[in-house]
Amino acid sequence: MKRNLQSLVLTSTLAVVALSSLSACAPLLVGSAVMTGVVATDRRTTGSQVEDEGIEIKVGSAIRNELGDSVHLNVTSYNKQALLTGEVRTQALKERAEKLAQSQENVRSVVNDLAVTLPSSLTQRSKDTVITGQVKAAFLDAKDLQVNSIKVVTERGIVYLMGRVTAREAKRATDITRGVGGVAKVVRVFEEISEAELQRLSQPPLSK
Repeated sequence: MKRNLQSLVLTSTLAVVALSSLSACAPLLVGSAVMTGVVATDRRTTGSQVEDEGIEIKVGSAIRNELGDSVHLNVTSYNKQALLTGEVRTQALKERAEKLAQSQENVRSVVNDLAVTLPSSLTQRSKDTVITGQVKAAFLDAKDLQVNSIKVVTERGIVYLMGRVTAREAKRATDITRGVGGVAKVVRVFEEISEAELQRLSQPPLSK
């Protein structure tokens, strides 16, 4: 079963790379799911998941509508914390992007890691997508991690990890990610929970 899941991750990732190579104009959303068909283990409430999807759309639209081609942007939200990654031409535009993100409904906080540099190439974005898939596949081997409780985003070889995890899980996920080829840096954007809370979240709901 584990080998089948790993194969699914890598196959889905390669499919995303293949599709992205068809058109240089199509934006590549690195944070989007490559785990289609895998049962999710999400530590957010259903309401929070819906709000996060809305945040990603609203923040992305607000920034792109105002800044246009001056920014290559990816927005990833987890538990109302919005992560901005990609590239922007000036520091002033980076700051403006953050203000636009903060002004959107339901956004609790913003982590602005937009780089002030030229937009990354399609080749680099394809490599980043492969790295994301490889990190997820590596998580499947870790019996002490729930792979779908951690979001993985990659930009220019920098891997961002998001999720509600314990200190133990955060260290384990970081160590695994650092061992994946092509990873230049690991940035943890975790919300830390206790082992007791993890145990509570892991319990099946009581039947009525």
